[in-house]
Amino acid sequence: MNNERIVSALRILSTDAINKAKSGHPGICLGAAPIMNALLTKVMNITPECKDWLNRDRFILSAGHGAPLLYSALHLAGYDITMDDMKSLRQLGSITAGHPESDLIKGIDASTGPLGQGIAMGVGMALAERYYAAKFNTEDITLFDNYTYVLCGDGCLQEGVALEALSICGHQKLDKFILIFDSNDIQLDGETNMTISEDTKAKFEAMGFNYIRVEEGNDSDKIAEAINKAKSQNEKPSLIEVRTVIGHGTTLAGSCACHGAPIGEENSNLIREKFGWNYPPFEVPSDVYEDVKEAINHLGGTKYAKWVADYALYQEKYADKALELQKFLANDFALPEADSIPQGFDEATRKSGGKVLTEFQKACPNLLGGSADLTKSTNAKGLDGNNTKENPLGRNICYGVREHAMGAVANGITLYGGLRTFTGAFFVFSDYMKPAIRMAALMKVPTIFIFTHDSVMVGEDGPTHEPIEQLIGLRAIPNCNVIRPADARETYEAFKIAYTSHETPTVIILSRQNLVVTETSSELVNKGAYVVKDCSNPDYILLATGSEVSLAYEVSKLLDNVKVVSMPSEFLFNQQDEAYQRSVLNDRNKTIAIEMGATAGWYKYASRVIGIDTFGLSAPAKVLANYFGFTPEGIVNKILNK
Repeated sequence: MNNERIVSALRILSTDAINKAKSGHPGICLGAAPIMNALLTKVMNITPECKDWLNRDRFILSAGHGAPLLYSALHLAGYDITMDDMKSLRQLGSITAGHPESDLIKGIDASTGPLGQGIAMGVGMALAERYYAAKFNTEDITLFDNYTYVLCGDGCLQEGVALEALSICGHQKLDKFILIFDSNDIQLDGETNMTISEDTKAKFEAMGFNYIRVEEGNDSDKIAEAINKAKSQNEKPSLIEVRTVIGHGTTLAGSCACHGAPIGEENSNLIREKFGWNYPPFEVPSDVYEDVKEAINHLGGTKYAKWVADYALYQEKYADKALELQKFLANDFALPEADSIPQGFDEATRKSGGKVLTEFQKACPNLLGGSADLTKSTNAKGLDGNNTKENPLGRNICYGVREHAMGAVANGITLYGGLRTFTGAFFVFSDYMKPAIRMAALMKVPTIFIFTHDSVMVGEDGPTHEPIEQLIGLRAIPNCNVIRPADARETYEAFKIAYTSHETPTVIILSRQNLVVTETSSELVNKGAYVVKDCSNPDYILLATGSEVSLAYEVSKLLDNVKVVSMPSEFLFNQQDEAYQRSVLNDRNKTIAIEMGATAGWYKYASRVIGIDTFGLSAPAKVLANYFGFTPEGIVNKILNK
């Protein structure tokens, strides 16, 4: 195998694609190509034969702007990226998008671009592997022993989400997590010494990592040697700092000038000459393809063939465990019925949610998760104890006060395959998690995000803890199902929808204060909205969500000719046919939306909105309800006195 030719192919194919697109980031592609070669041909167990092989090694390009390098590697390896795809980099309709998108290409394990998110998702994948290994491996058959490799740059390591996730990783002793640092001292604005001066080795060792440094960043063998050294121990995650030169081989090498702009024809000719590459753009000789495929087959192909044989034996010897594994992968567990869960008729939906979540976990061993140091408040807690190296089957993940990382780690767990996971936090802190929620929606990953303390009714904690604009913000995310249940009935259905979702993350918004069950229906939550109290010719149609549904119901007793509609999920309602939508909301001019939050999002359905467009206040909840007019009498007054 000719390392130099493979590395040259990676470098030049990447830069050819960027030049043609007249857009992209060549610096990392040129500098980190030897790292990619080391992973692709010397270390990783992957196979194009079965792209979804559950025990494949995972690779995440956290520095997502280096996407052309990843595309080039997958192309050489025989994945579903053609040379025409390489030629259409960053163009409309192309699968080779500006940053990697996992839903477009099998072989990309996670969508990346926002720096640091990939690191956190990698931590989640390593957690998932450990859970699977503890659950299904036996003394004589190992089904799960894959590694998660993450390639990052200086920018990733400056992001808070990455540092939070790495702290979790070190604490959890995730020894199958290997972070490779493309260390070139350059970021977009210039040299990294403008912004950081820390001791990388000391920092990572303090977080519980094994630290390895490779000075010869242009030597794939040295890099592979370092990775294998990291794999030889099973006590800690590893950071491998590889010293590289951004834009290697060009006149722009070592400068930020090649970070985010094509290198141009002159530099393209220069690197072709420097690397002895006597081929026109987008041409790769057959020997390179053959060398890469031979290496992959030797590594991943051999291991995959053994895994298939082992799994066949596993099915014979451990039929029950094999059947359970299939249920994991199919998400095929019988869910508890609503009437089997004790539901109070005057209780906070956070309490109802805790009950439902517990019963769902009893029925579904593939469901795990945890809260950001708020378990006692959110009731979002996993079963079987805390997940640790000593207790890898514990389904409660102690995230600590790390909301940024929690969401992204959860996405990584879900991306691994076969596991369903949830997070728990106060709703106002969804702002810390929005990047992860957005990425889940983009990747079509059905992570479950649970938020409690959903309005100014938080009370004495005051405006810093009282969400106002968060509902409208999350509802605006495409492919994101935000459900705000009105009571225990709707809460059950919200969790059922969330658990059975395939391609959409679910955000469940729960109350701190007690809510009374009215004439709601759990079965109709999947319609997004439905009629709670009908009226043939209403003067008013009161449209409400969450805690305001029972309030609207009480208002209807004080006014004549009122129809009450619960809309737990705008996302689901918008998917219904026009006939159903009209049967629920047939006159916008008569519709008044009621919700303790920002009003702007409701004018699509209502001519008037009763909400809160200011920050909250610190006072007991009942005092705030009176102050903001969210009492039956207060709402009637707002309706009648326009």
